[in-house]
Amino acid sequence: MMTRPTTIGTTTGTTDGARRRFARVSVRTRITVVIAVLTAAAMTGAGLLVYALESARIERAVNAQIDQEINEFRRLSIDPLTGEPFDDVGRVLNVFLTRNVPDDDEMLVGYVRGEIPERTVNRYGQEVLDEPAYQDALADLAEVGGTRVIESPTFGETWVTVVPVTNTQGEGALVIVNFLRDEHEELVRTLRTYTLIALLSLGLITTIAGFQSGRLLAPLRTLEETAREITATDLSRRIPERGNDDITALTRTINGMLERLDAGFAAQRQFLDDAGHELKTPLTVLRGHLELLDHGDAEELAQTRDLLLDETDRMSRLVGDLILLAKSRRPDFLVLGEVELTPLTQSVLAKATALGDRRWRLDAMARGRAVLDEQRVTQALLQLADNAVKHTDPGAEIGIGSAVQDGTVRLWVRDTGDGIPPEDRDAVLERFGRSHVRAGDDGFGLGLSIVSAIAEAHGGEVRIRDGEPRGALVEIRLPQRTMTR
Repeated sequence: MMTRPTTIGTTTGTTDGARRRFARVSVRTRITVVIAVLTAAAMTGAGLLVYALESARIERAVNAQIDQEINEFRRLSIDPLTGEPFDDVGRVLNVFLTRNVPDDDEMLVGYVRGEIPERTVNRYGQEVLDEPAYQDALADLAEVGGTRVIESPTFGETWVTVVPVTNTQGEGALVIVNFLRDEHEELVRTLRTYTLIALLSLGLITTIAGFQSGRLLAPLRTLEETAREITATDLSRRIPERGNDDITALTRTINGMLERLDAGFAAQRQFLDDAGHELKTPLTVLRGHLELLDHGDAEELAQTRDLLLDETDRMSRLVGDLILLAKSRRPDFLVLGEVELTPLTQSVLAKATALGDRRWRLDAMARGRAVLDEQRVTQALLQLADNAVKHTDPGAEIGIGSAVQDGTVRLWVRDTGDGIPPEDRDAVLERFGRSHVRAGDDGFGLGLSIVSAIAEAHGGEVRIRDGEPRGALVEIRLPQRTMTR
């Protein structure tokens, strides 16, 4: 009762150890070993199958030879005129044995009342008749007839077939002896040749398998070497893509993963750089005013308090914008849903009218639906509307519109203000990128970069062109997708 757990634990531990040792073997070696084992098993199975089929063929050939001899003997022992057996058993046996010439692996013997009247000559002769196993088989089959297979130490596998003959003149028997040793030796020689060829083929297949598996796994080694060289500070390395197989697909997937990691680390570094750069000035202002603050002057305290609160608000807005830009590359940045474009346009226009005293116009309204994040798109359009207010005078016209064209959703805000020069249009879409600004504009240059980030998260883009008759028109172009049901 107490030894069974110990035995099981020992077996399990041995198996786990063997698995760990096998796991340390290279994939190339494992593939080569598996192919070699499967090939050896297939060749062994083929050899055994050939041996079984050939052995069965030899037995069928011997049976056919025996049947042929028996049929010929029976035809000879019947008188064609009367249809009755010949009276003289000895004469029938002598005639049959005289007329038939046996094969090299066959011997014919005739017996009349236990005596041997005649036997055919073969290479074995009397040695066969003196074989004890032969005599035993003859004694057992003398009356009933039939075939017995004996294993002679001298002649190998031997088939002894007895055909009893009885008529009015006496009794006798025809004995057909078939020697299968030559057939089996030939089969063994064939299998030896097959074994030699199989071993040579196995060696060749194993060599080719090792070479080919090494060639196929070469991209994985390159992948491993490249991955080892990649560090947290350098994610620019990429794995070469060759061919169009599964390993190439894996390489392409890993390169895409590295691309995303590189973009994520770049965004993180950019966030830290931007935060450090932009927060340095307001923090310096805060520190300077606090150091020069006169605690005994109530009026100065109030002024300093208002100034510090204003700087704190600016820092909060800056940090919020930077966090929003950092989140724009995350997969959960958008909450997609199917949105009606007409109500969306009307809602944005209604909210934008509170941003400033301007002549707000609805240029156009798209009809239909699109899959997008309604809150993010609204945020982007209101940011564009706020920029338009900052660059126009009271009473100026600002238009908001939407349209669907060739599977693309177009959402725009246009103004009649100062416009954006063509040479600055790419720069204003980057972080802290600014064109000429009006006095009193305390922005950070993050507004259009936020709009661009929201558009890119949707798989779209932002385009800037001249407004009509003047000003700027900033357009968000998004792919029109629908929910799959």
